[in-house]
Amino acid sequence: MKKNILILLVGAAVIIALDQITKSAITARFVLHESYPVIDGLFNLVYVMNPGAAFGFLANASETFRSVFFIGITMAVILLIAYYVVKSESDNNLYAVSLTLIFSGAVGNLIDRVRFGAVVDFLDVYIGNAHWPAFNVADSSITIGAVLMIWGMIVSRGKKD
Repeated sequence: MKKNILILLVGAAVIIALDQITKSAITARFVLHESYPVIDGLFNLVYVMNPGAAFGFLANASETFRSVFFIGITMAVILLIAYYVVKSESDNNLYAVSLTLIFSGAVGNLIDRVRFGAVVDFLDVYIGNAHWPAFNVADSSITIGAVLMIWGMIVSRGKKD
């Protein structure tokens, strides 16, 4: 088995499990919109359902449109990443890890959209009254994967110049 495929399979299994376990723990122990301060003035655990995407994108669109749009886009991303990892001859571990993180986050949030019609978010970072939108393990995985991918592109471009 190619190393990139192994990274994708193992990494995705771990990240998706962590995402779903943390979301399950929140939904089992919190009531919707409940908040529990962890670090006063900085970090809360909360339970919110996000029908949109990052920063509430399309949260006010019709439920049917959101479902078709988000599930369709997510499936396309998942299939494209899987295809790329399987067909790629590259042995670039950074790209394999970054794609695994994006893939895993996409699958984690897709599971929520199919189960609940929205995504469970529970991490609330803030300073004073300024709150970053609540997020989850899957969102963190996508963000870290995208940052690693961009960083890898910058570094590899610098090597070519």
